[in-house]
Amino acid sequence: MSENKDLDKKITEEVETIIENTNCEAANEENNENASDESSFAAPMVDDVQEKLKSEKEKFLRLFADFENYKKRTMKERLSLMESANKELMVAILPTLDDFERAITELKKNEEHEAQLQGVYLIYNKLNSTVTQKGLAKVAVEKGDVFNAEIHEAITQITAPTEDLKGKIIDVIENGYKLGEKIIRFPKVIVGA
Repeated sequence: MSENKDLDKKITEEVETIIENTNCEAANEENNENASDESSFAAPMVDDVQEKLKSEKEKFLRLFADFENYKKRTMKERLSLMESANKELMVAILPTLDDFERAITELKKNEEHEAQLQGVYLIYNKLNSTVTQKGLAKVAVEKGDVFNAEIHEAITQITAPTEDLKGKIIDVIENGYKLGEKIIRFPKVIVGA
């Protein structure tokens, strides 16, 4: 961050120096022009000054454009870094979400564990809402959906129990998740053959 400020300061100082030099040169040339109006050298000097002024303006514009490009590039790099750090954290949390879902499924099987089920639900919902706020979402996949190799990962292929399930998802082994619009874990499914 301080490197960016230092670079911004250096660029600003260079631009100010260029502008001051251009203004000083123009003023000096104007004074010289007034002093020797009758001189036959006045016209070429004005041309030189105008040429130098044009050159300095081009330098200034290039420097300004480079600075703007630098600012845009560093902003993109910062956003990319934040997204990748967020992705790594979300990928690390996914097994915990899976464990909560398995625990809920098992606790639902036995009515004696109703109080435990409520406690697990509370913790799961809190964790799930937190990661959802950060952009994590489940990839929508259900039994009977058409298998798509771009968004599903086939674990195995079994004989379809009915003719209409051929090429379709028979079971979902593990949920898939996406962060924003990018899939960070593909849903693992069993496909009918």
